[in-house]
Amino acid sequence: MPTPNTRKPILHFVHANSFPAGTYAVFFQHLREHYDVRALEIHGHNPAYPVTDGWPHLVQELIDTLTQQYQEPVILVGHSLGGILAFMLAHLRPDLISSVVVLDSPLVGGWRALMLKLFKKTGLDKKFSPARFSEKRRNVWKSEAEAYAHFVSKEMFAIWPTQVLKDYVSCGMSAHHEGVTLRFTREVESQIYRTLPHHLGAIARKGVKVPIGFVGGDDSVECRQAGLAATRKLVGKNFVKIPGGHLLPMEVPAETAKAVHAMIDSFKLKA
Repeated sequence: MPTPNTRKPILHFVHANSFPAGTYAVFFQHLREHYDVRALEIHGHNPAYPVTDGWPHLVQELIDTLTQQYQEPVILVGHSLGGILAFMLAHLRPDLISSVVVLDSPLVGGWRALMLKLFKKTGLDKKFSPARFSEKRRNVWKSEAEAYAHFVSKEMFAIWPTQVLKDYVSCGMSAHHEGVTLRFTREVESQIYRTLPHHLGAIARKGVKVPIGFVGGDDSVECRQAGLAATRKLVGKNFVKIPGGHLLPMEVPAETAKAVHAMIDSFKLKA
């Protein structure tokens, strides 16, 4: 058993919208060489923490998870939804974390934030939000094998390593009277998209009190849509892009884990 001086630092991971933590098993395997990796398996489905505009209860769920599970600050890594929650937690409760790395989670600031606020107020977000797709997403299959065949035929999933997609199907399905269904419901997924925070520019302006970095995909549509000015303002030189898209921990898990570890190591050098 490791002694207190040799035990691996705890890295708490927060998953993206619609992808339970088990989806990242291969990515976690690479990180575990250096860290004790932990995660809440699924966010957004605890009725005690409902999905509302700006995600205040999802942030509170993360705060409560960290305070209940750990007696010391931990490294926080989040992807997409998880990265935005990590940004907000770093702003609200820096005492709970030693450093933060966000994966392809650009802060929406400036005129884009104003447009997002307007769209939500007028209902125009229904026309442009990814929720217009997730609301109608197929969510029932006869078996996990049929679900796997469905996903592997899609361009987005076909580029994932085979084991990553198998992990997603394995952890992402639950029993249904017709076979299996999505464990992360399309209703919750859609509600998360429709309630994206529009106030995050303030975090970029005020900064945070812990080391924070960004690792993104150089072919990320989400980064192009959201813009990166606010993110760059917040993280400064702690900004890296690697080959991949928005779902880089699934597309290139080894490379993403390497970039995360390098970012965390760089924080130590700057301390």
